[in-house]
Amino acid sequence: MYKVALVDDHTLLSEAIAGLVRRFENFEVVNVSVNGRELVDFIEANPDMQPDVVLMDVKMPVMGGVETTQYLTKHYPEIKVLALSVEEEEGVVMQMIRAGAKGYLLKDTRKSILEQALNEVLEHGYYYTNTVERIVKKTERLKDQEIVLKEREIEFIKHACTEMTYKEIAEKMFLSPKTIEGYRESVFQKLGLKNRTGLVIYAIKNNIFVP
Repeated sequence: MYKVALVDDHTLLSEAIAGLVRRFENFEVVNVSVNGRELVDFIEANPDMQPDVVLMDVKMPVMGGVETTQYLTKHYPEIKVLALSVEEEEGVVMQMIRAGAKGYLLKDTRKSILEQALNEVLEHGYYYTNTVERIVKKTERLKDQEIVLKEREIEFIKHACTEMTYKEIAEKMFLSPKTIEGYRESVFQKLGLKNRTGLVIYAIKNNIFVP
């Protein structure tokens, strides 16, 4: 049986999701927490009940989803985090992926998709839906192509995976903003990507950037 933990400050919703997961084959819910701090305390106090997967809300008090995911990625890298949120903004999705989340689901997802996501993230290591899934599929196809990135382009990609703005990246690389724009356009064109989220996913999946 795979162990699942849920983190969400909306208690009724988290209990309802926990009820769904308990009906899935090969899954048991070992913990329902209202914030990341509560989950971390549970894991540290109950090492034998460490979850295989955590369904993580993004915006919570005390210790939010991004901070908690970063903590788990650093201290418990074997735990897979699946973001489960109402947030669809690219910036929020990117924050969670950059923090180490292995998937991103919206809370209005169907029961069958949730079950599939849990199985996929355990079997293959990643699961994404909607726009994020299309970006991931594109980065998977890119693996089969021979793409040559220059050393400075790789350096740019690593910086782009952080929260730095393009202007800050220019300052960090001692280049003009216009030159950085050139790097961005060149990299996007080579990789067939249209936004920074896709770039972050590509970098993570190709070990250019490690969350």
